[in-house]
This record gives sequence, C-alpha cells and structure tokens, in this order.
Amino acid sequence: MESKTVNYRKASNQPKWLTLIRIVLGFILIWKGFIFFKDSTGLEGMMRGTGLDMFANYTQTFSFIVTYVSLLGGVFIAVGFLTRLMCLIQIPILLGAIIFINSKAGMSFSNTELVLSIIVFLLLLLFLVKGSGVLSADEFFRSYNKAGEEQGHTKEFFQ
Repeated sequence: MESKTVNYRKASNQPKWLTLIRIVLGFILIWKGFIFFKDSTGLEGMMRGTGLDMFANYTQTFSFIVTYVSLLGGVFIAVGFLTRLMCLIQIPILLGAIIFINSKAGMSFSNTELVLSIIVFLLLLLFLVKGSGVLSADEFFRSYNKAGEEQGHTKEFFQ
C-alpha cells in the first residue's frame, strides 16, 4: 500500500510541461516507425552496413522488430501507458542506432539523424526514471483502481 502512495507522489511532483515532451517523444517514435515501415529495405540496408555479422542473416527480422516496436512504443509513450517499460524496450534500439548506424555517417552536429537519436535516447532515459506523470494513462488506471477500493466510489455501484 505504501508503494502506491510513493508512486503517486512522484507522479504529482512531475511538472505538467514534461507531459508535452513525453507526447512529442511518442510522436517522434511513431514518425520513425512509419518511415521504417515505408522503407523497410532502407532500414535493412542500414543494418547490413554496420558490418556486424549478427545482422547478416536476420536483417528482415530485426527491421520488422524495430519498425513495430517503434510504432507501438511511440503510441504507448504518447498516451503514457506502460511508459517506463516502453522506454526500457526502446533504449537498446536507440543505442544500436547511435553506435552502429548513425555514427557511421560521422559524429558531428551536421548529422541531424545522430543528433535526433541522441535527443530521443536522453528523453527515453528521462522518462524511464521519471515515469509518465499525472496526465497519462498510467495515472488514470492507477487512480481508477484506487477509486474501486475506497468506500463511496465505484464499488457501491456493483453491490
């Protein structure tokens, strides 16, 4: 019971402007997922260009996983549902993009894909630590479950 109170306090202390950043982060991931969906051969080519042997035989499988994890993770992060889990799942993908794919084009600020990947990676780390905040599906379901446990709320409708 104590952990629910601690989680609620953490969510209520988070500034509401972080919600807008979380939503933008989700839309960036959705956008990248759509780009990967439209050009899956381009994503496979980037994976082959890394020179890693582990990607050689499984480029189609990895491109499928990256595409749909980006799409689904972006939607979940945008609405604030399972935010920490989705950030945790996205982090290895972004690390792979930063280290193996974007760094091949050069480590400079003129490489906008690298800069975007680093910004998204840092935002994923932020929301992995901070959580989804007050304006999120996580908080809605947390308060919805609490309302069912307390006297005078939804529980009385079912008696």
